[in-house]
Amino acid sequence: MSTLRSPSPQFHGSSPGSVPSPLQKAVGGAQMMVSPSSCSSINLSWDDRDSQDTTEWPSPSVSTNEDSDFEDSLRRKVKKRAAKRPPRTAPVAKHRKKGSQTVRTVHAGNGQKESAPPANDLFDAVKAAKSDMQSLVDEWLDSYKQDENAGFLELINFFIRSCGCKSTVTPDMFKKMSNSEIIQHLTEQFNEDSGDYPLTAPGPSWKKFQGSFCEFVRTLVYQCQYSLLYDGFPMDDLISLLIGLSDSQVRAFRHTSTLAAMKLMTSLVRVALQLSLHKDNNQRQYEAERHKGPGQMAPERLESLLEKRKEFQENQEEIEGMMNAIFRGVFVHRYRDILPEIRGICIEELGCWMQNYCVSFLNDSYLKYIGWTLHDKHKEVRLKCLKALEGLYSNQELSTRLELFTNRFKDRIVSMVMDREYDVAVEAIRLLILILKNMEGVLTNADCEKIYSIVYISNRAMASAAGEFVYWKIFYPECEAKTVGGTERHRSPQAQRTFIYLLLAFFMESEHHNHAAYLVDSLWDCAGSYLKDWESLTSLLLQKDQNLGDMQERMLIEILVSSARQAAEGHPPVGRITGKKGMTAKERKLQANDRVKLAEHLIPLLPQLVAKFSADAENVAPLLQLLSYLDLSIYCTRRLEKHLELLLQQLQEVVVKHVEPEVLEAGAQALYLLCKPEFTFFSRVDFARSQLVDLLTDRFQQGLDELMQSSLDEDEVYSLTTTLKRLSAFYNAHDLTRWEIAEPCYRLLQKAVDTGEVPHQVILPALTLVYFSILWTLTHISESTASQKQLMSLKGRTVAFCELCQSCLSDVDPEIQEQAFILLSDLLLIFSPQMIVGGRNYLRPLVLFPEATLQSELASFLMDHVFFQPGELGNGRSQEDHVQIEQLHQRRRLLAGFCKLLLYGVLELNAASDVFKHYNKFYEDYGDIIKETLTRTRQIDRSQCSRILLLSLKQLYTELMQEQGPQGLTELPAFIEMRDLARRFALSFGPQQLQNRDLVVMLHKEGIKFSLSELPPAGSSGEPPNLAFLELLSEFSPRLFHQDKQLLLSYLERYLKHRVSQAPSHSWGPVITYCHSLNPLETPAEASPQGHPNSKKRRLEGPSRPQEEEASSQEESLQLNSRPPTPTLTSTAVKNRQSLGPVGKRQESDSELGLTCQHFSGTQRLKMSSTQYFPIRCDPSGSGLGNQLTRLSLMEEDGEEELQLLDQSCEWQSRDKVLHIPSSPSEHGLDLLDTTELNIEDF
Repeated sequence: MSTLRSPSPQFHGSSPGSVPSPLQKAVGGAQMMVSPSSCSSINLSWDDRDSQDTTEWPSPSVSTNEDSDFEDSLRRKVKKRAAKRPPRTAPVAKHRKKGSQTVRTVHAGNGQKESAPPANDLFDAVKAAKSDMQSLVDEWLDSYKQDENAGFLELINFFIRSCGCKSTVTPDMFKKMSNSEIIQHLTEQFNEDSGDYPLTAPGPSWKKFQGSFCEFVRTLVYQCQYSLLYDGFPMDDLISLLIGLSDSQVRAFRHTSTLAAMKLMTSLVRVALQLSLHKDNNQRQYEAERHKGPGQMAPERLESLLEKRKEFQENQEEIEGMMNAIFRGVFVHRYRDILPEIRGICIEELGCWMQNYCVSFLNDSYLKYIGWTLHDKHKEVRLKCLKALEGLYSNQELSTRLELFTNRFKDRIVSMVMDREYDVAVEAIRLLILILKNMEGVLTNADCEKIYSIVYISNRAMASAAGEFVYWKIFYPECEAKTVGGTERHRSPQAQRTFIYLLLAFFMESEHHNHAAYLVDSLWDCAGSYLKDWESLTSLLLQKDQNLGDMQERMLIEILVSSARQAAEGHPPVGRITGKKGMTAKERKLQANDRVKLAEHLIPLLPQLVAKFSADAENVAPLLQLLSYLDLSIYCTRRLEKHLELLLQQLQEVVVKHVEPEVLEAGAQALYLLCKPEFTFFSRVDFARSQLVDLLTDRFQQGLDELMQSSLDEDEVYSLTTTLKRLSAFYNAHDLTRWEIAEPCYRLLQKAVDTGEVPHQVILPALTLVYFSILWTLTHISESTASQKQLMSLKGRTVAFCELCQSCLSDVDPEIQEQAFILLSDLLLIFSPQMIVGGRNYLRPLVLFPEATLQSELASFLMDHVFFQPGELGNGRSQEDHVQIEQLHQRRRLLAGFCKLLLYGVLELNAASDVFKHYNKFYEDYGDIIKETLTRTRQIDRSQCSRILLLSLKQLYTELMQEQGPQGLTELPAFIEMRDLARRFALSFGPQQLQNRDLVVMLHKEGIKFSLSELPPAGSSGEPPNLAFLELLSEFSPRLFHQDKQLLLSYLERYLKHRVSQAPSHSWGPVITYCHSLNPLETPAEASPQGHPNSKKRRLEGPSRPQEEEASSQEESLQLNSRPPTPTLTSTAVKNRQSLGPVGKRQESDSELGLTCQHFSGTQRLKMSSTQYFPIRCDPSGSGLGNQLTRLSLMEEDGEEELQLLDQSCEWQSRDKVLHIPSSPSEHGLDLLDTTELNIEDF
């Protein structure tokens, strides 16, 4: 057993009877100091490097205890190496020189007093981090030279205090106790009340402690490297102490000592590197001196160089002995520690050793530790591994020595690009970029293809890293400028064109042709100069013999538009996540310059581009969008009006030529951008707009007159339809009120409703046109003071149009129905009571309140067009699948419009039951929309929301009973789906039991009344028709408090006695199931009449947060049938969830608060059974201070009525008698459920 004391100062290694030094014991007897739970069979020596280490990769010796943090995938079957003979002697530190005093000897004889343990000034100074660390170390060295024992003891206590231990090592312990005894004593004295220690403690005072601590260790070794490190400083004793502490069961000791040992090792590696350089320099000087001629050679200098080389050799051996002790005593055991922070420290420092001292460390014997740890389950450790490897692969000279490691672990690194943690995936891609640059031919095409698709991912950091990989793999070898004579030439036009062709080829092969913006954003950081070369892009588009196909031209236009948008707006496309909050001043300046360059180049060429691609709708629409990213004031400042005239001509031709909605919207938006009054060319653009609208209006009037007088042929119908589509698109962006085309459209719609002779192609744009005319009129009224006549005129037009839309809801054509529903929903939302908010009370006459018939038709439309089962969706690649996806998006828009009407008070909130009852069945399609509606409904009115949930269940139950009859309902699949829906409704209440207490109790009471509202025929022994509803109600029982369950049991008993006094209620299955759900779990505390006297105090002192966390964990553990399976994650370890503990003790608290009553006894206590309806045992009671506050809240909220029911419950439980308490108005007030439709009566 090694001790902190050194042996005799005259100790020599050559003495045959010498006792090994403490460092020798730390190295040779490492297994004696490590605990059984953290021992490892890995045994590496410093010089144990044979050829077999570079060809075979042994698996780590992973123990079966909890210290093993590697995945099972690491336990692979590999060919075992032959056992190697251990070295005769382990490399250890050189013994102290003769005459040097032993630092650790404590002189207590001859009446000399022992030195007292020094104060912790060193720890306080490092913690404060206010003084220079070098000055602090120099001060300590001065004190150490004056009193070596006291100085070294102060250093030991500094490390002990850094671990968070309040105890210190006294001189007596220092003299008489061994390392293990001292560590055992410190462990016994360690205060574990808090899990925090200096390295992990929160607060500003501890924020910089770790950095100061590491700096102190580094400076200590640096200041001692030329003197004390080899001449008298007891480094072996310090290393021995750190090795012992690193094996402690106390996390603070293990963490802090490992950090200190690893930083000490890093500093020693730097010292060893300096010694190696000095030794090589000495060897060169010696060889130069020895090769001199006889007359020039100086024997004295040769002898001096030989002595110096011998000294360097001795120092290097001593340093290597220290490093070997730390590596074998600390790293080999702690790189697989159970704490991820410790594992991360080991791997991070190992990477530093390999970079700084590659001659000794950059070999397969050490690289295997990083390779094994790539499979670690914590992202911080995996990050440390990748960053350590990045430091090695970034150096081309070092990367040549990593060939075997790369071949062995390349597959793992490639798989990490899909890691569940974005940070790890980004670092993996960056590491692969370094491998691609410095190791040619290592990555195969299959490896690269796994990274190519990441350029379209939503996370920008990953996409940008993947874009850089694509750049270096595909574009750089072909496009980057070559270097001639050390100077870089300008990029040639041929290189630009090569980049464009390669980009088009990559874009086409990726099969993501609608996501050019994401591809451009991914390549923007590394290839921005290529993408901003708009001259090359436009010249290739305008060139006649560019040899581009239609698809390539379309993709090139998309790339041009995406590049312009990225340069003008400076942010990623919609849906891509980025961590940046804003742009720097430099970025804003660069953006302004790019915007000017873009406008100067594109404005003269835009008319030519539009003219060339005007016949293709898919090409001309994005070209017109370019105006949104240009600085249009350049038309005036640079005298480019002639290009504006050409653009207006081309724009008019495009609008007249095309009828596609995207082209018409792009043309109307482009004209809107040009028609701003602040531009000097406004009058010219306004004149062009008037000419275009006059042309379209004349065509419309001509076609309308023919239609009103007689029927039209197919060509005339098409002409009128296309004209209305163009006018509708322009009415959306421009105010066309002065052309007065809304009134003719209204007459057209009225004729369509009355006679049905108008083609449906004409009705759709006519509806939209009238809708826009109403909105433009409302805009004028809102901006200025309107008269009462104007308000009433607009109100009349709006009401008449709503009636037309209501009539269209019953049309034969589904497109007209959907369009009418959308326009009607928007108008009702715009003219809702919300329009007078914000000081616009003068608009109150315009508020619309839909009638009951309209609300009913809207709900019926929703049932027919949204909540139906479509066909099965395939893999999403066929044309039919794309159509189904578009139809799903349309249905989601319809549902969202209806839900907005509910939330903004347009429709009655009770109508939400038509949506909520489909929550479970259509969860995959509309689950997010319904969940958000449910959450906001609860925010509006918590009580009403609970009643709506119950109403949804009642409606489903009534529909099922009418279809199937009351017999055997509980066995039907539809009833099982209703149970799942009830469970999902119960989970929506969240973990706030106290906040939702009264709501859940109310829900149970109303559910009990509904289940017994209809009685069986007189003289019949059958169940009431609605009795099975109690099984649905039992899903809400886990949300009840203990005492509320007792009250509801009493309530149910009284209700049964009153309603069905002659029926054998005890044999009804739903009643038994419901009573089981209400019966509280029996615990020893509840069975005992006397509780522990200190139990209340413990609960009051304990935090109330575990109760909420337990409730939250219960929610997550409940499995719903409609929940999709959990996907497999990368580099994770799923731990078994601990089983929920028994219900907390409650009886003693009940008796102290005066709320307890006699418990069930014998057969009256119904046990909670593990049936199919309760797969997870839930704790309905809770514990702690929050539970006591709940009971107090019960007394305050429920008052005298609940106390009366409580008394009845107590008497009923004791089986003395059952009292009948007449219902009070406060208990049975009128509410949503007391309606004649559901036939619910009070007893």
